[in-house]
Amino acid sequence: MTIRTTRRTLLLAGTAASATIAMPWIAKGAAEFQFKYANNSPVAHPLNIRAVEAMERIKKETNGRVEIQIFPNNQLGSDTDMLSQLRSGAIEFFTLSGLILSTLVPVASINGLGFIWDSYDKVWPAMDGGLGAYVRAQIAKSGLHAMERQWDNGYRQMTSSTRPIKGPDDLKGFKIRVPPSPLWTSMFKAFDASPMSINFSEVYSALQTKVAEGQENPLSIIYFAKLYEVQKYLSETNHMWDGFWFLANRKLWNGLPADVRDVIAKNLNNSAIDQRADILKQNETFKANLTGKGMEFIKVDQKPFREKLQAAGFYKEWKGKYGDEAWSVLEKYTGPIS
Repeated sequence: MTIRTTRRTLLLAGTAASATIAMPWIAKGAAEFQFKYANNSPVAHPLNIRAVEAMERIKKETNGRVEIQIFPNNQLGSDTDMLSQLRSGAIEFFTLSGLILSTLVPVASINGLGFIWDSYDKVWPAMDGGLGAYVRAQIAKSGLHAMERQWDNGYRQMTSSTRPIKGPDDLKGFKIRVPPSPLWTSMFKAFDASPMSINFSEVYSALQTKVAEGQENPLSIIYFAKLYEVQKYLSETNHMWDGFWFLANRKLWNGLPADVRDVIAKNLNNSAIDQRADILKQNETFKANLTGKGMEFIKVDQKPFREKLQAAGFYKEWKGKYGDEAWSVLEKYTGPIS
């Protein structure tokens, strides 16, 4: 990727690849199509490593017609800020968790229901198949376009600075940071916890100042965001699976020439597959690294957590919110949930 005039350059370093992200300005006339892609992931996260590769291929395959700059790590604002910018056209591309996207597209959080996925062997057939297609159709109605392949954010784990979370009773009264999404708040309230909706850009400081006792995220985020510096215990709950939708402003997307759309979509989808493999491969490394940083890992039994959610009416509530059609598509892949 040719780097033109920049105010600042970030060096990405990771096991998958290394590349340079230029920010935040390119001189006029540099390319026929100049776009901005924003995300909330740390620069060394596999999402950014693979996104750089995708943007390089897109530029090459379009003979320089398309140049997409990457703005990682909340540089353009919080998740909710960037979602607003995407909808207005201030930025053209954005990756966002479906659970946060649900503030705009309610069914987008359906894959994040607590304790429903046994393994990736069920996740990817669902999200690359009927469930993903169902959600993308709803996203389209909101003025956004979602690429066909989700990027992996991973299974989420609970962490704490005050006490180990071994079972649902340990969550009673627990001040846990959750993303601004109704599903998270609902689930942790079902555990009698005290969930606090905080944008990711403010998570570290909230934990550092003890505004929140704990949080939950995939191992990759816990590691790259250095949350081990402000958290002691990590419970391997695998309570939610979460993925990133690679989103485009729909008006912009539909206005692009078909050949340009094809090149962009093909490369973003291919890099999504590569990034999934990175996350899977790196999880054991993340565990070893986090242990080395002083985090204490705790094995938990998922069954009591799921039973608590059932008893609290959590699944029944969300079946009603998503509707019978969406729930039927989900259970086609998960099996009966409630």
